[in-house]
Amino acid sequence: QVQLVESGGGLVQAGGSLRLSCAASGSIFSINAMAWYRQAPGKQRELVAQMSSGGSTNYADSVKGRFTISRDNAKSTVYLQMNSLKPEDTAVYYCNIESYTAGYGVPMNYWGKGTLVTVSS
Repeated sequence: QVQLVESGGGLVQAGGSLRLSCAASGSIFSINAMAWYRQAPGKQRELVAQMSSGGSTNYADSVKGRFTISRDNAKSTVYLQMNSLKPEDTAVYYCNIESYTAGYGVPMNYWGKGTLVTVSS
C-alpha cells in the first residue's frame, strides 16, 4: 500500500503564491518520477510539472517561469512552488509518483486525492 498526502492548497489572489507538498509513504522501495497534475472544472487532467529521479524537469508551457517542482528523496516528498498565480491556474492539483513497491516487479503509478487551488481575480 502506498499513500500520497497532499497539502498546501487554498484560496489566493491573482499574483500571489502557494506551495504544494505531497508526501509518499508505504511499502516503497524507490521512486522514479514525481509529478503534479491538475484538473480544472470541465477540463481533462493535465500534466503541470514532472521531475525524474535524476533531477530533470518538464513543465507545461502555461506554467513555465512561474512554477517550480522540487523533491526531497529522503522524505519521499515532492513540492510545487507556484508564483504569479493566475485565475486560470484554479484547479484541483494531484500528486503522482511512479515507484517500485512491495509485491510488484514493475514500477507502479500512484495518485493523491488532490488539493484545491483557487485563484481569485
